[in-house]
Amino acid sequence: MTRVKRGSIARKRRTKMRLFTSSFRGAHSKLTRTISQQKIKASVSAHRDRDRKKRDFRSLWISRINAIIAQNKNNVYCIYSKLMYNLYKSQLLLNRKIVAQIAILKGNCLFMIANEIIKNKNSPETQLREGGRIKEICMIK
Repeated sequence: MTRVKRGSIARKRRTKMRLFTSSFRGAHSKLTRTISQQKIKASVSAHRDRDRKKRDFRSLWISRINAIIAQNKNNVYCIYSKLMYNLYKSQLLLNRKIVAQIAILKGNCLFMIANEIIKNKNSPETQLREGGRIKEICMIK
């Protein structure tokens, strides 16, 4: 009977696992059983933290918008929630990321948008709904 040499497939599998954990320290990158445990733990953490990252960025945008609004006491919208509610109510499709970028780069542009919402609050058919006026407002320094 011929001799069958085994282990090459298993060795390839373990080598692939070691490539994944090559940057880990100590036994986490050397021992096969520990490597498989660390690989599972790493994938669980990555999956969890992808959702957490979205949450953290949303809270960052909200705090940035709130900080810019709170600086100007003359404005009607001194609270973040009122501003976002009226943006939504006037059917402006600006998400929190875009509003935060407008607030940081051109803070007065955000106040101009808020003032336009106040002016056109009573008339439902406005240019604000299509977004045509926003480009003109944001071009002003």
